[in-house]
Amino acid sequence: MKRIAAIAFIAVGVVVAFVLMLRHGFSAHDEPTAIERVAARTMRHWATPSDLRDRKNPMVLTPAVLAEGRAHFADHCAVCHGNDGKGTSGMGKAMYPRTPDMTLAATQELSDGEIFSIIENGVRLTGMPGFGNGTAESATGSWALVHFIRHLPKITPQELAEMEKLNPKSPEEWKQLEDEAAFLGGATGKQ
Repeated sequence: MKRIAAIAFIAVGVVVAFVLMLRHGFSAHDEPTAIERVAARTMRHWATPSDLRDRKNPMVLTPAVLAEGRAHFADHCAVCHGNDGKGTSGMGKAMYPRTPDMTLAATQELSDGEIFSIIENGVRLTGMPGFGNGTAESATGSWALVHFIRHLPKITPQELAEMEKLNPKSPEEWKQLEDEAAFLGGATGKQ
């Protein structure tokens, strides 16, 4: 009898919680619950093909490889992740689930293969697209990005300034840069 009462109590609690969630709705502005975070990490781990989970980066880390990863990150990834990888860019902080701070342990403790898989295959039900296309060139770029992501916790101000120059620009930003260059080059603005 006590067991039936306990099950009924739990069932009523679940129904009440569900009704309250439906009444409140689901918003990208809300922080994920602990259950959502655990479920997302678990699903991300399971989404990594088993042959990649423990794979080490096959590319040798050189200054050229790191520069390639940095340039690629600035051009393709920083719009959501920010140049510093902290996920505080305009788009990153508006996503749900939030764009992760890749300098923290939650990302840095992933295996090289897990990070590679995330880059190549994306993460379902998030804003992270799959950038891989199955080619050797794609894999090479993704492995370079793995090295750069590992480097993010110790990125320098000089590297951030270099990346700023490589970030995609809107037509308005390009016009402003051209106007600044013309001004600095001695143009008076009179035609």
